[in-house]
Amino acid sequence: MGMKIGVIGAGSWGTALANVVAANGHDTTLWAYEPELVSGMTATRINHLFLPGIELHSALQYTGSLAEAVQGAELVLLVTPTQVMRGVLSSLMPEIRSSTVLASASKGIELGTLCTVSQICSQVLGNSIQERFVALSGPTFAKEVALGLPSLIVAGSVNQAAAHKVQAAFSNPVFRVYTSDDAIGVELGGAVKNVIAIAAGISDGLGFGHNTRAALITRGLAEMKRLGRAMGAQDATFAGLAGMGDLVLTCTGDLSRNRTVGVKLGQGQTLEAIMAEMLMVAEGVKSAESVNALAQRLGVEMPITQKVYEILYGNKPARQAVLELMSRDLKPEQA
Repeated sequence: MGMKIGVIGAGSWGTALANVVAANGHDTTLWAYEPELVSGMTATRINHLFLPGIELHSALQYTGSLAEAVQGAELVLLVTPTQVMRGVLSSLMPEIRSSTVLASASKGIELGTLCTVSQICSQVLGNSIQERFVALSGPTFAKEVALGLPSLIVAGSVNQAAAHKVQAAFSNPVFRVYTSDDAIGVELGGAVKNVIAIAAGISDGLGFGHNTRAALITRGLAEMKRLGRAMGAQDATFAGLAGMGDLVLTCTGDLSRNRTVGVKLGQGQTLEAIMAEMLMVAEGVKSAESVNALAQRLGVEMPITQKVYEILYGNKPARQAVLELMSRDLKPEQA
């Protein structure tokens, strides 16, 4: 028997994931912030704004009411931008039952507080929510998931019963879900990879080669691991789908919004001009600031992240940033 699921956030990723669980036979309601999006999807079964041209499952329902989306839900999936997550959770708090599993597919670190989504959930809903919290991440472009192309993802939670509930809800012959007990590692992988993807895009935009991109991915993974260790995550997580898997995809795939931002920066466009023409959020732009600040707070060396931050917010020329990275003190390779 299917479960009742509320999906909060109708961007490309939220829509694709809602479509997966609706197709799996679950009673699924997708919440959208934009009223025109709700009416459009209800009328046409297509998210013309964020996932154009792909017809959604006939059983998927749509609403502009947060209360309606989560009323009686056994599973609530959060897929809003991390920077608005706290406000959304505050609105949801009266509606979430004590038994509801709360999953997050958002990828980022909150500015100011430097909290992950699980930490935001604890602050808004209380520490007991961690027993029902699941972080979802992996190498998955929303368009390919919506098209039913084979994809893999990982569900991380301190409570394996909660992780298994999410695994069962989402798994089907073209969408395979693994479980992990390292929720914080899954979250950090999803946040840091977006920053490294901007770096990879900058490299491509400057006309550098495959050697440079491969080096950025490898050293970016080392930065991800170092931050993870400082936050209590497991090294093995970063060798898996939420770490290396998502990092490679986002640094190399043409559908990557964060890589696209980097390419345009490398080609000489300003951040303001790039963001003005983008409909969907590139989380790495905000995450570059929050991840860099988190690394400084914890005393973690993350030179690629720091240079991306300086390019985005310090007007540092991209070529100069690369030169500074290449001119750092020579040392043994360390993860």
